[in-house]
Amino acid sequence: MKRYIIQCCSAAILILTGITSCQKDFLDINPTDQVPAETTWQDGALAEAFVTGIYNQYLGVGGFTEEMLASFSDEAVFTHTGRNINTVNEGSASPSAVGSVPVSYQWQNLYNGIRATNITLEKLADPKIDTALANRLKGEAHFLRAFFYQQLLRYYGGVPLITQTYGLDEDYSAARNTYEECVNYIVADCDSAVWLINDKEMAKGLTSGLAAAALKSRVLLYAASDLHYLPLATTKIPELANHPKPELFGYAGGNRTERWQKARQAAQEAMSQGTGYKLDLAAKVPAEQGKLNYMSIAMAGYSKALGLDANAASEIIWGRYYNLNVNTGAGVSIGLYNGPNGYHNWAGNTPIGVFVDDFEMEDGTSFSWSNAAHKAAPYKNRDPRFYATILYDGADWKPRNLVSGNVDPANQIQTGKYDLMQGGNKITFNGLDTRSSSIEDWNGSRTGYYVRKFTDPDPKIAEANTKQLIPWPFIRYTEVVFNFIEASLELGDEAAARTWLNRIRFRSGMPAIPASETGQALKDRYRHEKRIEMSFEEQRYHDARRWLIAPETLGRKVTFINITGTFKTGKQQSSPYKHDEDVYTYTYTPVTDEAHENRKWVNKMYFAPIARDEMNKNTALVQNPGY
Repeated sequence: MKRYIIQCCSAAILILTGITSCQKDFLDINPTDQVPAETTWQDGALAEAFVTGIYNQYLGVGGFTEEMLASFSDEAVFTHTGRNINTVNEGSASPSAVGSVPVSYQWQNLYNGIRATNITLEKLADPKIDTALANRLKGEAHFLRAFFYQQLLRYYGGVPLITQTYGLDEDYSAARNTYEECVNYIVADCDSAVWLINDKEMAKGLTSGLAAAALKSRVLLYAASDLHYLPLATTKIPELANHPKPELFGYAGGNRTERWQKARQAAQEAMSQGTGYKLDLAAKVPAEQGKLNYMSIAMAGYSKALGLDANAASEIIWGRYYNLNVNTGAGVSIGLYNGPNGYHNWAGNTPIGVFVDDFEMEDGTSFSWSNAAHKAAPYKNRDPRFYATILYDGADWKPRNLVSGNVDPANQIQTGKYDLMQGGNKITFNGLDTRSSSIEDWNGSRTGYYVRKFTDPDPKIAEANTKQLIPWPFIRYTEVVFNFIEASLELGDEAAARTWLNRIRFRSGMPAIPASETGQALKDRYRHEKRIEMSFEEQRYHDARRWLIAPETLGRKVTFINITGTFKTGKQQSSPYKHDEDVYTYTYTPVTDEAHENRKWVNKMYFAPIARDEMNKNTALVQNPGY
């Protein structure tokens, strides 16, 4: 009996999978398209291909899935029905009905990835390949295992730490390790990755010593957070207080100040190894430059749109990169998934009103529907990142004629209802990007907004089936800066926190934070800044939970915007419609919607349920609080 690794090569990416075959001696012939497993770890190229396969198979497309984690938070709503997202957002998830779970947080997928890293570490314990290569591959395996475990940890709480591979007839049951044990294990893996990779030059998409240091800073920041400080968390979450093993979810004691100090130190160490993008400014850039800076970061040098800076690619510490010869669906199609139906896109994850409203005015003051000037022109003079993140009614966009015909020479987003003259009569015209569009009367935004961030603005990329190569940022430099800021605030170093907050704001064209903001006001400003800067990057869902603010954030009702354009006295316009404030009076009406999603927060949702199938497979597991 021999075991083989199936080897498939495509655009320099190798995916290897183990199989077993039993044969009689006279049929014991090596298949021509397979490599014996024992050979894999004796050949440097094959060993490297196995580790590369872990990235490809278990990281998937990163966060560029059709159902983004943003739609489980107060950033967006998922447009389409029947996907079980409501199960999560309405608080009815259970072990037998876990609802929609993004691939990045699926229990089985992550443990399969962990098994592959354990195989790597076992096979390279006594390497038969070049020592330097073996050390690098072991470093990558340590990092990937750390990443998989931190995904499990921040979604489920403490999980079983599996450090070996199992045979077919072994006992697979394993109890959950405490939260503290998981944190310590992940940190140790990150430290091992830093030491073994040893600043080697790594190809894009692979980890690095900096990525391991950055991941360590994230894990330690979470460990110090409110959700995982049991003396506080149990006062806010009775279900946690009544759980038989609260130690699975945080620290019952210890020195919390010391945990914040470790988080800050880890962030400083990671920051010292990189530079980020334009984080050395002493004053704010002009608004248009701020918009371009933020767009450049989101595109990471992979767009040919004029004005974008390819140097912004330095912002990504670790990302998921794509190749059109390999990736044909998710990842390269996020523009299709989220774009306007008037361009034959699917409008999947659309920004909700409460998120759009959170973008400040350009002068740093808050936007408010109670302000008459704001209400009359809600999309003027906002934070420059607003224009790089949101597609709103009247926003300039790509040439519509490339995909939908010459029905909109102005090439503007249309999410309202407008007066229009047709055949000498005044009619009500439904915008081309509404759910009553004449182009597509489905796949339209329910909220009145679309996502612009992460969609390549290159005007040549308008067709619905055109792919893009924008990478997914697993970790970017600014996240590490935010980790440093948060730990600094908790330790009372407001000066350092303010300095770095202002640098992030200056880059985006926003003014410095007023010196009068201190204490809780400064902490609130930090949280707001992170919400805007890191939007749609799988940060908000976890931040709202670890800050224990989920009831008033994730549990908020979904708000949409209704827009009407009526002729001004003595003015009129014939087809085709275009946004024109000289002709139209525009009215913007925020509305609360409970029909599509009736969101509410239930405390058990602080941690996801472990699926019943997993509980049945491993009888040593205990379920999460409230389930």
